[in-house]
Amino acid sequence: MGKEVLQVLKGIDLTIEKGEYVALMGPSGSGKSTLMNMIGCLDSPTSGTYILNNQDVSGMTDNELAEIRNKEIGFVFQTFNLMPRQTALDNVALPLIYAGIKKAQREELSKKALEGVGLADRMTHKPNELSGGQRQRVAVARALVNNPAILLADEPTGNLDSKTSLEIMQLFADLHSKGNTIILVTHEEDIAKFAKRVVRLKDGRIEHDGNEGALAS
Repeated sequence: MGKEVLQVLKGIDLTIEKGEYVALMGPSGSGKSTLMNMIGCLDSPTSGTYILNNQDVSGMTDNELAEIRNKEIGFVFQTFNLMPRQTALDNVALPLIYAGIKKAQREELSKKALEGVGLADRMTHKPNELSGGQRQRVAVARALVNNPAILLADEPTGNLDSKTSLEIMQLFADLHSKGNTIILVTHEEDIAKFAKRVVRLKDGRIEHDGNEGALAS
């Protein structure tokens, strides 16, 4: 910020194992968004090390990080971030285009991903023809289509009503039971309870790290 250097994260030491389901929580200004951006290879740390799937990504170039993001991380956002003029199938196929996958294989993988989130009958629908919950399912299918190491969800139920939020969280529970690693960023206690482990941040530090998810079992 101008000449001021603002240290957001302070001595964060965090290990997340393959197959875990972790919620990152904290008030505004706690550093959870910065930590999420680093986990998602959107930002790089100014010091320290980040090892993702046995690769040190801390000092990678922007192009290298873009490649890592496309291969290793599936993003799910609060606002869905779907292309409005594209069908559900075309939206899901987008990461595969960037990965250089041929059209026939793209279509096959995208169909399988949509079937996996319960949208086999909505593949040719555009986002404005889908409910909020269905749009988020398309976003989840898109995040999973590359078989990433991590599914990173930023407030995934923030734009959904309570009933639809529960449906999406049940979908995440199903995905986790199949072996997916899920990192969920939320400020809602009832959503964090679905995770097996909750990491609470305050003032750039980890205040608490434990298996407190009440709905985890």
